[in-house]
Amino acid sequence: MAISEGGLLTDEIRQEVWPKLLNVNTNDPPPVSEENLRQVSKDYQQVLLDVRRSLRRFPPGMPEKQREGLQEELIDIILLILERNPQLHYYQGYHDIVVTFLLVVGERLTTSLVEKLSTHHLRDFMDPTMDNTKHILNYLMPIIDQVNPELHDFMQSAEVGTIFALSWLITWFGHVLSDFRHVVRLYDFFLACHPLMPIYFAAVIVLYREQEVLDCDCDMASVHHLLSQIPQDLPYETLISRAGDLFVQFPPSELARKAAAQQQAEKTAASTFKDFELASAQQRPDMVLRQRFRGLLRSEERTKDVLTKPRTNRFVKLAVMGLTVALGAAALAVVKSALEWAPKFQLQLFP
Repeated sequence: MAISEGGLLTDEIRQEVWPKLLNVNTNDPPPVSEENLRQVSKDYQQVLLDVRRSLRRFPPGMPEKQREGLQEELIDIILLILERNPQLHYYQGYHDIVVTFLLVVGERLTTSLVEKLSTHHLRDFMDPTMDNTKHILNYLMPIIDQVNPELHDFMQSAEVGTIFALSWLITWFGHVLSDFRHVVRLYDFFLACHPLMPIYFAAVIVLYREQEVLDCDCDMASVHHLLSQIPQDLPYETLISRAGDLFVQFPPSELARKAAAQQQAEKTAASTFKDFELASAQQRPDMVLRQRFRGLLRSEERTKDVLTKPRTNRFVKLAVMGLTVALGAAALAVVKSALEWAPKFQLQLFP
């Protein structure tokens, strides 16, 4: 359901399924801390500032007292996860992910689910430096190059880089999409897939906007401005299906072999995902999807023009998308970026 058209449909279903996708036992009590984390946490002031700026992430019309109560819970959840996992470092935008879980599953489950997510799917973003995040961003251009070399070359000539997609990636699009329904639909998809699926989804957004990009002046400022303003009326189900197709056709390992330089795979979340996948291997949905893939995709000839080929029927689409789980252990070697990170970009990403 999470990877097929419409996703999980309701928050009631998500409350049941999201813990299963993350292999979290809902009967275990949530973690607690004996310390007053607001007094001892080095991240408290930054978390407080970010949470105070998160008003638009709450449903319109929500009573002020209820919203303020949720913001207090949001602060406590983030500080608790950071205290329990000192290897994790807070980043601007992390609260956008946590608030999505809080609004869907409530405080108790959010702590357990986001802690698991932070040590797996989000692990690279929570390093003390941006190195691994930049490496993941570097997958964007090779994906685009595989599908649309003309668009790739235009963006390279414009020297636009990949910074425009940073806030998409590290918030799972929660910071840039205004409709909460679209955000949770993407979370259904990402939770059921490999940790790199958000970068494939970012790529299909750029590919979908091909003509807009090519109509721009070929300079960094023009292209960056266009791409950083994500449309709110995207055909989400079509793009989700295309992202899954691209992952199947161009898995991370294949993209890495074509990269100019490589990094040790154990430094990124894609390698640690192997343990996570094995822990969840007996989940019935995963097993069914793998069986469908083996039975239906073995003899399929996949063409390069993924974005224009006819859509398969629902059964085949589920099988193709299921590979995102089956390939969860794909080795990840990454491209070194020509991009030079400047801290000033962080201030521009989250107004």
